Amino acid sequence: MTTVNRFFNNPFFLGFEPLERLLERTAKSAGEGYPPYNIEEISDGGIAITLAVAGFAKEDIAVTVEDRELVIKGRHNEADAKTFLHRGIAARQFLRSFVLADGIEVKSAALENGLLRILLERPDIKPQVRVIEIKSGGLT
Repeated sequence: MTTVNRFFNNPFFLGFEPLERLLERTAKSAGEGYPPYNIEEISDGGIAITLAVAGFAKEDIAVTVEDRELVIKGRHNEADAKTFLHRGIAARQFLRSFVLADGIEVKSAALENGLLRILLERPDIKPQVRVIEIKSGGLT
């Protein structure tokens, strides 16, 4: 049993099953090292993810958000057959994913000089207090 499963089996964590599934899905892809990437906090409080995707054209890359997961897929279009005397540049496809917290939105994506930069907006969350009225009798 993984640490994540033991943590979420606690009876005080109610309704966190979707988060548990996201964490397990992310743990499976954590060992993949291609393409390399950086994650940085930017001045407006947002997040920037930069992936090194040298050799990929804009048409070779897809950026999607699926069920709170940012998914970046790259696939070379090998339409024209080439005869290589030496092939040292990897032309492999890739899939890189990042789990997004509630409220995180993808602002933009741009490809320049072999770097794909994705900007994310972080919501301004204000703490809330809600008072629950206690009624007499049965629940309705």
